[in-house]
Amino acid sequence: MSGASVLYDVPGPKAKVRNRVYMVFGSVALVALLAFVVLRLDAKGQFDAAKWDIFNYAGVRTSIRDGVLATLQVFAIAAVLSLVLGVVLAVARLSEHKPVRWVATGFIEFFRAVPLLITVYALWVIILSNREDLGFSGNQAQFWALVLGLTVYNGSVQAEVLRAGVNSVPKGQSEGAYALGMSKTQVMATVLIPQAVRSMLPTIISQLVVTLKDTSLGYIILFEELLYNARSISTNIIVDGDDTYVPVLIVTGSIYVAMCLALSALANWIERRGRRAKTGIGVSAAAEPVTASDALEVGDAVPTAPGQKEN
Repeated sequence: MSGASVLYDVPGPKAKVRNRVYMVFGSVALVALLAFVVLRLDAKGQFDAAKWDIFNYAGVRTSIRDGVLATLQVFAIAAVLSLVLGVVLAVARLSEHKPVRWVATGFIEFFRAVPLLITVYALWVIILSNREDLGFSGNQAQFWALVLGLTVYNGSVQAEVLRAGVNSVPKGQSEGAYALGMSKTQVMATVLIPQAVRSMLPTIISQLVVTLKDTSLGYIILFEELLYNARSISTNIIVDGDDTYVPVLIVTGSIYVAMCLALSALANWIERRGRRAKTGIGVSAAAEPVTASDALEVGDAVPTAPGQKEN
């Protein structure tokens, strides 16, 4: 059997030439499209120095800074809660008790199916209706509606990721742990979950990047995160009778890209560090089986102790 993948045929000489031609034409078309967009924006005066000078205003910089901090605060809390919820739901869905497994499955499937925007909006309405009973003031209702919405949705997704990771662990791992006398809780906590997290770490981090980007949905419920503050800046600041949507959009988008790239870089660093710091007991090479005659020969070859008579 050849080394080629079953799902992918190695391209031949003609296919390689054709792929290079497609790549060249695609690259030229993309560059031409970007050049057309830049020229059109420049013709509309979107790159005038006066429009970009707004970022030198202290109020604009403060608004962007506060938006970034609010976005990171929501992301940090939602990320931690979604990971905790994901572990709980994954363990519950793998439970041997049918009622527990059914409740976890229903929760996961429901919140994965409902659009996140609807979940966040519904939670916002519920929290607003009970704001006094909950003791919320200011923008706390918007904050917790966004955090809880991100938590239940991303927690459901992370639960499926962790469940897939647990199922990918060889059964011999859990069987060996049970043979040592470990309980099911110990096996799950010390054997299965750590290996599942390690194997599914890239997917977990990818979902955290999605969580970071989804914080922009706070704009819908009037939470003053980065996107909301960016819209306020572009709406309230007019330069030469024209809005500043394009400069603000470019700067805001660059900030989002930078935050996502930083999170991805952190994930790659953690993965490389985990690869270098592998621990565990190595498995010895299998020896030839010992027959009864070999055992007798070995026994005969064992020297007797001093002063002991041979039989």
